Amino acid sequence: MSNWFEKYLSIYGKPYSEVPHEIIDGTRERLAALQSDKPIASIVVIAYNEEVHLQACLWAISEIRCIFPVEIIGVDNDSNDCTAEIFKQSGIPYYTEYQRSCGYARRCGLQHAHGKYYFDVDSDTLYPPMYYELMLEHLMKPGVVAVSATWSYFPDASHSKLGLKLYEMSRDIFLWAQHFKRPELCVRGMVFAYNADYGRQEEYRVDIIRGEDGSMALSLKKYGKIIFVRDRRCRAITGYGTMGNQSLWQRFVHHVKFQGKGITRIFSKKDHYEDSEDNLVKPKS
Repeated sequence: MSNWFEKYLSIYGKPYSEVPHEIIDGTRERLAALQSDKPIASIVVIAYNEEVHLQACLWAISEIRCIFPVEIIGVDNDSNDCTAEIFKQSGIPYYTEYQRSCGYARRCGLQHAHGKYYFDVDSDTLYPPMYYELMLEHLMKPGVVAVSATWSYFPDASHSKLGLKLYEMSRDIFLWAQHFKRPELCVRGMVFAYNADYGRQEEYRVDIIRGEDGSMALSLKKYGKIIFVRDRRCRAITGYGTMGNQSLWQRFVHHVKFQGKGITRIFSKKDHYEDSEDNLVKPKS
C-alpha cells in the first residue's frame, strides 16, 4: 500500500517548467471548487522562492476532504523565482508581502483572511486529505483557541526508515510530555491553526528571525487551551530544511543535550520568554 504523499513527490523539488499541465490545470479546478464565499477557516499558504515545492503543496491541498467551508489564499514574500506565477496559475487569491520574513508573511495572510479560524501552511510541506477537517473539529471545541499537530520527514536515500521512525517517535513523546504545561513550545508553524479573531488582537512578531508561531501561541494561551493533535491522519510531511546540515543522529544528540538541561522546566507553566540576541532582527543601519 503506497503512502498518501507519493504521487505529490513526482513533482516535489522540480522546476515549475517541468510540472505537467494536467496537474496544474487539475489543481486549479479543484481549488476553485473548494473556495467558499463564507469560509469557516482560511488556509493561508506562505512562500518565499518556493518554485520547486509550491505546486506540490497546492496539489495536495486541492485534494483535501473537508465538510467545512474554507478559503485558500497565498502570500508571496517578494520572491524572485516563479512563486508568484504559480500562485497566479493556481487561481487562488494571493498577496505580495515585500518585507521578508515568516512573521511579515503570516501577518499579511492574517490581515486578508476571512475565516474564523486560521491555518498556517508552509509551501514546502504536504498535508494529508483529512488534515483540515480533523484539525477543525478539535479547534471548534469549547475553550480551545489553537491546535498543533505532529509531522514527519520525507523518506529518502540519505535517511533510513528505521532512523526516521525512531527519531520521530522520540521527538513526539517529548512533545507530548511538554504540551501539558508548555504547549507553545510544541507549536511549529507548518502544523498550527488558531482562532483568527484572537490572533488579530495579538499580531505576529516581526522583530525575531524564527519562532513567530510559538510566540503567537504563547500570546493566545490566555484565551483558551492549545491542543496537541496526535492523530496520524493529521500528520503532515515536510523536507529537512529545519535540520540544517545535521544528520538525524546529530539532531537527536543536540536535542538530548539541549532539552536535558533543566528538564523539569517542562512541568511548569511560563508566560514569558527572553529572546536570545542571535534571534533578534538587527535594525537596518
